[in-house]
Amino acid sequence: MSIVTKAIGAIIDPLFGVVDQVVEDKDKANEIKRQLQSQLVDARSKELDARMQVVLAEAGGESWLQRNWRPILMLVIVAIVANNYLVAPYLGAMFGVGLTLPLPQSLWDLMTLGVGGYIAGQTAERGLATWQQGQVAKEQAKTGRLANEIDARVQ
Repeated sequence: MSIVTKAIGAIIDPLFGVVDQVVEDKDKANEIKRQLQSQLVDARSKELDARMQVVLAEAGGESWLQRNWRPILMLVIVAIVANNYLVAPYLGAMFGVGLTLPLPQSLWDLMTLGVGGYIAGQTAERGLATWQQGQVAKEQAKTGRLANEIDARVQ
């Protein structure tokens, strides 16, 4: 989760509370909160799209290293983790030797961000697609009703 997302999350809940306190009409308050949520989803979608464009530009780059540095980095970190928590303990238990490599907190954070970012990106992408399909379905239903009303008036 990005710092911006955390900051927005820290602001939005109190903001919803203020909306509930200030706006007496519950329907109007819910509409305001829905609009705020919609704007947040749009902003998050734009942020994810910008990140995706960077990754796609790297993936489509001319250099092999440019296309593959992120996966290589993640594989190296995973190899260190596997060594430290799987290979070295077993070697130590069986043969009395086991070399562990220090993994600084920043690399843990990077691995968490890489794996978590991938999972969050996939989740957000699916959620956004579902939300957009719902919006399209609403518009189609609205258009269908208008068409039916027009047909009824014409006849």
